[in-house]
Amino acid sequence: MTGQIFPAVVAVLFGAVVGLLLFVPIVAISYRRRGRLTLGRLGFWAASLVYFMALWTYTLLPLPASDDYRCAGAVLSLGPTVDDVVGAFADGAALTDVRLLQVVFNVLLFVPLGFLLRVVTRRGVFVALSAGLSLSLLIELTQLTGVWGLYPCGYRLFDVGDLTTNTLGAVIGSVAGLLVPTRLRGLGRAADAGAPRPVTRGRRLLAAVCDLLGATIVGGAAGTVVQLFLQFALRREDLVADAAIADIAAGWTPILLWSTVVLATGRTIGDLAVELRYEGGRQPEWVARLLRFVGGIGGYLLLGLSFGDGGALAGLFALVSFVLVFTTRSGRGLPGLVTGRQLIDARARVSPGDVTHAEDH
Repeated sequence: MTGQIFPAVVAVLFGAVVGLLLFVPIVAISYRRRGRLTLGRLGFWAASLVYFMALWTYTLLPLPASDDYRCAGAVLSLGPTVDDVVGAFADGAALTDVRLLQVVFNVLLFVPLGFLLRVVTRRGVFVALSAGLSLSLLIELTQLTGVWGLYPCGYRLFDVGDLTTNTLGAVIGSVAGLLVPTRLRGLGRAADAGAPRPVTRGRRLLAAVCDLLGATIVGGAAGTVVQLFLQFALRREDLVADAAIADIAAGWTPILLWSTVVLATGRTIGDLAVELRYEGGRQPEWVARLLRFVGGIGGYLLLGLSFGDGGALAGLFALVSFVLVFTTRSGRGLPGLVTGRQLIDARARVSPGDVTHAEDH
């Protein structure tokens, strides 16, 4: 049982990591292609990521340790698979027979692939069959070659039966995809994608999550790159251990990136992702944009760096910002208060004179 649970845990963890890395792009694409992001669509993308991770973890993990490594051969005939199925039914306990369950699992493992190809790319059975066969063959060859030479020989059996059942699963998934209404299939742009929609507090919070998550990823990546540069290019073990330079890069890189974007567009990366913008107010444009930055993700990031107890101050800033999303009109929050601007859908065609100062309630 542990051997079956471990790949699932790895798939979920890696799927979650990749999901976090792709979260902001997924949000931005959804708003531009579909006009919005629903929980169902977000769950669909999350499940897809975990699935593709599971394909590899279940077929390659656990990797063998050097002390228990055994070379596996190859089964180049469908005979053993057919015998397993026939034998399971002949014994009268097919539903609990491990041999049949293994065949069924191999089929089910590739059903989502055919389904996704039908629903996401609008491709039919032939493409599902080709993709299922190709991906299964890649996995089988990876096993046969010992992860392409990482091991001296294959540690799992190359099985033509697996190729067949995997491909069958992809075909079944493609047929099942026909149950999804045509209007819900594909990544094409919806007819009403460019139409303005109500500015909800959930949408405002989604923009804030995109900013916070994006800044965290950018900062972490910057710090990692600096550490790798110090380690392998300069070979400065002392600077790597101290981590001061990496901390500076991790802290200031997102500040510089977000401030540049806000000063250039008047919108944070989160605003851009969910198609929001602030309009109106009496300040000069450059002042309003600076206040937009400081009143949002910029203030949070700067507080985290500027004081000895920056973490607590940044946390308090985030809490106040969260509360103001629910206590100000249209969820314009702290940026709207400090700029005197109204929060609107960026797709709305509104002239500056039509946007007036909003009353708080």
